[in-house]
Amino acid sequence: MEKISIFWFRRDLRIEDNHGLFQALNQSENVLPLFIFDKNILDKLENKADARVEFIHDQITLIHNQLGSKGSSLLVKYGDPVTVYQELLSNYKIQAVYTNRDYEPYANNRDENIAVLLHKQEIPFHAFKDQLIFEPGEILNGTGEFYKVFTPFSRVWLSKFDPKKIEDYQPMHWKNLLQTTAFDVPTLKEIGFEKSDVSIPSKTADEEIIFHYNETRDFPAKNGTTRLGVHLRFGTISIRKLVLKASELNTTYLNELIWREFYMMILTYNPQVVNQAFKPAYDRIPWRNNEEEFQAWCEGKTGYAIVDAGMRELNATGYMHNRVRMIVASFLTKHLLIDWRWGEAYFAEKLLDYELASNNGGWQWAAGTGTDAQPYFRVFNPSSQQEKFDKNWKYIKKWIPEINSDKYPKPIVDHKFARQRAIDTYKSALNQ
Repeated sequence: MEKISIFWFRRDLRIEDNHGLFQALNQSENVLPLFIFDKNILDKLENKADARVEFIHDQITLIHNQLGSKGSSLLVKYGDPVTVYQELLSNYKIQAVYTNRDYEPYANNRDENIAVLLHKQEIPFHAFKDQLIFEPGEILNGTGEFYKVFTPFSRVWLSKFDPKKIEDYQPMHWKNLLQTTAFDVPTLKEIGFEKSDVSIPSKTADEEIIFHYNETRDFPAKNGTTRLGVHLRFGTISIRKLVLKASELNTTYLNELIWREFYMMILTYNPQVVNQAFKPAYDRIPWRNNEEEFQAWCEGKTGYAIVDAGMRELNATGYMHNRVRMIVASFLTKHLLIDWRWGEAYFAEKLLDYELASNNGGWQWAAGTGTDAQPYFRVFNPSSQQEKFDKNWKYIKKWIPEINSDKYPKPIVDHKFARQRAIDTYKSALNQ
């Protein structure tokens, strides 16, 4: 039986500046690179033309070809990870498994199960930090507890951040890859999916956009954001390289990357936030959950132009501008009093850059239920937000061509009435 070590790709779909791959090739010989299309995740996706799955498949094919040029190959499996590892254990004498850490509850549970399986065979499971600069547990307050407010968290983050200490994990020992004939990569169809007509943004970090980010980021009609979220989500770019660039060019953009780490930390210490409010009292809110109004929100037919433009952009492209995300989330939870979990689930289904920690954190922020959230009595006025950030209606006209015609619906709720209803409902629930 052939002796090998395994490097397991997950949310790190690149061969350059990959910490776990670097360690595997430095510490082991005959490293077999592995990727598993996890059926536990894929089977829950209802859209079989999901652009994210096609994107992953494209990146896996790219890595497969890159490794092929080095005399090796990528073993690609479709199935339950525990079952896949049981099969590998019967085919190879595995010396060690290397990977990069993931922080979501499902991933933690999956990795624990794999580690236990390997431990029974006395096989070490090595996991490394790769998708964050500071992991949960590295930024704590004076009493050793996690921060519940972003500003002090970011202050400590910045005080600990030293660009000179950011390592570049360029794998050098390619000779330690398992030299093998090419494995077959299953087709999209073989894993139950098909091609999508949604395109993926470029992974090039546009320095001009980053440099002017603080000036342009709030205006959805401008090309003022990097659109790199999907690449951070799947690790096709290195967070270390992006943070270094941000620290040189724009502190506002760097701040956004710190928010990502803040929410990852919140999720790690509070896994219950996936299904519950971070502030338990807010689970008492009696959501109206009107299904017709939710459908109107999903389809971009609420009669509030900035809300509808955002939802139509999301449905067509898998992307929504960040300022507009806040507006549509506030509208759903405050104006319509629809449970933030409904909106969070819809975004999870549609967003190319969907990341559990940030999506959950953003929705709970908008609903007032989360850590460091906007207060419940702050209710965005969609009309004033539109006046502020899309004054010339350029963004709105792009997504709502019928905006000034009889075909465009009247507002489904009056702002003044909805605002007061939201404040009264929250106040009543919280005073119980």
